[in-house]
Amino acid sequence: MSQGNDDPLSLANLLRPEVRANPYPLYEQIRLNDPVHWDEAMGFWVLTRYVDVASALHNGRLSKAQGIQGAFRRLPAAEQEQARPLYDLFARQILYADPPYHTRLRGLVNKAFTPRAVEQMRPHVQQVVDSLLDVVEAQGEMDAIGDLALPLPVTVILEMLGMPVDMRAQFKQWSADVAATIGIVRRSPDLMERALDSLAQVTDCIADLSEQARRNPGDDLMSALVAVVEEGERLTQEELVANVLLLLVAGHETTINLIGNGLLSLLQHPKQMEKLRDDPSLMPNAVEEMMRYDNPVQIVYRSAAEAVEIGGKEISRGQLVNVLVGAANRDPAQFSEPDRFDVGRPVGRHVGLGLGIHFCLGAPLARLEGQIAFTSLLRRFPELRLASETLEWQEHPTFRGLKRLLVAI
Repeated sequence: MSQGNDDPLSLANLLRPEVRANPYPLYEQIRLNDPVHWDEAMGFWVLTRYVDVASALHNGRLSKAQGIQGAFRRLPAAEQEQARPLYDLFARQILYADPPYHTRLRGLVNKAFTPRAVEQMRPHVQQVVDSLLDVVEAQGEMDAIGDLALPLPVTVILEMLGMPVDMRAQFKQWSADVAATIGIVRRSPDLMERALDSLAQVTDCIADLSEQARRNPGDDLMSALVAVVEEGERLTQEELVANVLLLLVAGHETTINLIGNGLLSLLQHPKQMEKLRDDPSLMPNAVEEMMRYDNPVQIVYRSAAEAVEIGGKEISRGQLVNVLVGAANRDPAQFSEPDRFDVGRPVGRHVGLGLGIHFCLGAPLARLEGQIAFTSLLRRFPELRLASETLEWQEHPTFRGLKRLLVAI
């Protein structure tokens, strides 16, 4: 992402901390002035209206696989060779695959990752939340990110995969290093070097654990992924490593931000928090509103596999398209008073979890963890309030999340 930019509608403005702290006015300006916007500074299209975003997410001519290839080609030639192992890994992930390869991969992984299996985890997820809240209860204050939002989903996904929970901090670091290279971000040589080093370490670790699962299969997701067969096909070792890493990243990065952003929204809207505390039956709806109002993933991207018209603009074959789900979820044409946070809102179909064939595989788990976390927080700590008005947001413009959230309990 270039800093040299005079376009007030460019996503390059997300480099500015004050814009990143609240990107929604920028999104609104793009949507009002040029909703299908060619971002000259960045060299890609930007979609901001709900109707265009929803259409793009369903459009088979907008390719995920070619999107990741396009992102690779945008790297300076000197960096491409260095970055190739990372992009080879991305290309094997469900997230960046097109049919029929996507269909095969998702079919294999779906067999081991069903909503029914997730629902059976409810008692254990509750136990993990309770144990985390037990630790902070005596302190009178907590960092809701470090004490709850981060350890909860990391613990759950590691346990699901049959991976050692005592390596939680190490897996989180590996995941963060790799995720830092995704999307429209500044890539310093140090950032890429860290990502490649972490990729090598996590690849070796997953290879060792998958081999153990082959020799001594257990009742866990890793064993299921190693064993799963569809029409005689197994995941290759490279596909296994790539998609286990995807589950590690996607299985917690977004949930961390769902819990952090959602709790901040409640704390900044005490009447809504009171409404939810008084009527816990609103919780499933409230979690959907949290994802609509301040979604953990703000931007996804595609590449035009062939020329396509969107909103009256001709997008040429090979051009990158940034789909602003964060903007679509605040579109007044789709949501009444979209800048108002309302846990009782009939949310309708927000795009916080995607749409179409790439709808979030882990959606049932994210919803379950969010609902249990917020229900437990409101029940145990009815006097929750912000302990600091100073908020520091993560630098990554694709993901939206806080570094810390100090809360008095």
